[in-house]
Amino acid sequence: MKEYGSMGRAALEAELSFQQSQYDAFKQKGLKLDMSRGKPCPEQLDLSADMMKLENYIGENGVDTRNYGYLEGIPEARRFFADVMRVPSPEQVLVCGNSALSTMYYLIDLGWRAGFVDSIRPWRFCTNIKFLCPTPGYDRHFKVTEYFGFQLIPVPMLETGPDMDVVERLVKDDDSVKGIWCVPVYSNPDGYSYSDDTVRRLAAMETAAPDFKIFWDDAYCVHTLTDEVYEVLPILDECAKAGHPDRAMMFCSTSKMTFPGAGVAAVATSRKSVEHILKNMSSMIISYDKMNQLRHVRFLKDRKGVLEHMAKHRAIIAPKFELVKEIFTRDLGSCPGIAHWTDPKGGYFLSLYVMDGCAKRTVELCKQAGVVLTPAGAAYPYGIDPHDHHLRIAPTYPSLAELEQAATLLCICVRIATLEKLLTK
Repeated sequence: MKEYGSMGRAALEAELSFQQSQYDAFKQKGLKLDMSRGKPCPEQLDLSADMMKLENYIGENGVDTRNYGYLEGIPEARRFFADVMRVPSPEQVLVCGNSALSTMYYLIDLGWRAGFVDSIRPWRFCTNIKFLCPTPGYDRHFKVTEYFGFQLIPVPMLETGPDMDVVERLVKDDDSVKGIWCVPVYSNPDGYSYSDDTVRRLAAMETAAPDFKIFWDDAYCVHTLTDEVYEVLPILDECAKAGHPDRAMMFCSTSKMTFPGAGVAAVATSRKSVEHILKNMSSMIISYDKMNQLRHVRFLKDRKGVLEHMAKHRAIIAPKFELVKEIFTRDLGSCPGIAHWTDPKGGYFLSLYVMDGCAKRTVELCKQAGVVLTPAGAAYPYGIDPHDHHLRIAPTYPSLAELEQAATLLCICVRIATLEKLLTK
């Protein structure tokens, strides 16, 4: 097909009329599909059903997990997460509740309210505090720091991770820059993974703030879509080697391994920081759900067991990613210049980049035809995409049949939004 950009007005209007007829036919189908979040589908949740059969709740050291105690997590759960996250010692791990995001929120709050072990003062007493946001990124990360009044500073996201030239420049002389959000493996939403050079530079870079923190959300560390599992350099090891042992806070959860609403989350950092977190956390809670910790450890066992379990997930969701990319290639690739998309090797998302000024209109058109997408701009600080060109695509939840309809409709909507934009020039 001819490039839209080279068509005359009459040809563009004729093409828009054709695409509109295709769109109207979809509206008649009465679709009701929600692709706004990266949710496991029911078939994925069923993979963990046997975990609920646990009857003996006595842990390996004789502790009754139904009772109080062990705020740091039961020993086997700390050892499990140290293995999954490739952390040197279980003593560097705290096992928390069902949400990694709530753990991140708590630690941002801790820095704001009381400070960290390397803080001169709590963040709330600092002027104009800032947080770096690799962009596009995870909207819920951004909302946490926005809630606490941080100025969100966008940093371009490259295929190797955040643009480190920009990061190093921003942190070197400005002590109000307190941290950076990172999704190092199969990033949300592009699906990129950090290079060794990026990890080493993050760990070793000179920062004006002595308590600069790397919030390292390893949410997708075992969520591969291929036979290969990408392993990024261990951030805690690299920070320790660089003389910044307290810099990184590493997060992981079983949310998309077992049950998103009833998983187990953990944070790993230096032993000194673990002691500081426990000291401050003990005023809030006596212990987290140790029964759930034990269920997960006995079901998943260790990193090897997790990878075997995740291969079953991959068998369900990898065909969905392939289907979406096939439809994009068929319906958008045949019209050069109007869109491009990422090709993730893992994680839960891919990014679709459309012509500038067309993302919001595309989402609006999809919604009117019964398909809900993540709001345009959600992957950017404050929800503002300066180019209005990015869409986060979440293929995991719909069935293949539903996904085929949704992806085909999405392509029609991209074409309509593009044609409308060109006809206003």
